[in-house]
Amino acid sequence: MASIAKPELWRTEVSDAVAVLNIPGALKRSRTFDIDVSLLVRVPEDNTDASHALTLEIDGKRQWHRRIASNCPGQTDGLDYHCRLVLEAGPALRIRAVAGTRGAVVQRLLIEAREDL
Repeated sequence: MASIAKPELWRTEVSDAVAVLNIPGALKRSRTFDIDVSLLVRVPEDNTDASHALTLEIDGKRQWHRRIASNCPGQTDGLDYHCRLVLEAGPALRIRAVAGTRGAVVQRLLIEAREDL
């Protein structure tokens, strides 16, 4: 009877402006990951010109960036990004998310990588 492989789940969550997730390489197989990055910021009551930005880097190369005006004064706002990538057998993967804010304050920065079997 063949064993059923359990999908890998890698996750990091910080309350800071930079989050890094390292996924070790697998020598014998390639893997496909669904990558989700989520930024949550607290917006001040007087949110005049408040904004937040999220940049995603994969192995040191910029994959995605977006800056938007922060809405919901006195509450939270955020940005989310999703991508899928194949990690070939052998190399490790480094995912780095960087939050930028003007007026808003980072509450949570999350990176999650779920293997799709």
